[in-house]
Amino acid sequence: MMLKYRNRKIVRDGEQFDSMREYRRWCELRLLEQAGDIMDLTRQVPYELIPTQREPYTVGPKGGIRQGKVIERPVEYIADFVYLDRRTGETVVEDAKGMRTKDYVIKRKLMLYIHHIRIREV
Repeated sequence: MMLKYRNRKIVRDGEQFDSMREYRRWCELRLLEQAGDIMDLTRQVPYELIPTQREPYTVGPKGGIRQGKVIERPVEYIADFVYLDRRTGETVVEDAKGMRTKDYVIKRKLMLYIHHIRIREV
């Protein structure tokens, strides 16, 4: 089992969580959803930050247009939790963070710049 910053992946209720912190927050959010404070709670929601980079399209030997080869794969941010806060009407994107890596900080900034979403860190 691979450890990332001493976090152990755990399985609870048939779902895998990256850390105990993430699982505990999931339990809290489920209770808030049951109480009616939040709704539409989802996990592991992907947001595209940079699309796939390809070589230019080409015309095939029979005249069809073919996509160019992939030069760079897309960059995504995967939110731990997304839900609607019923009190404010705001969609909230949360990340259960123990450690802010350089990659995460860049993705957080891209989320704000591209999608106008400020990630809530818990």
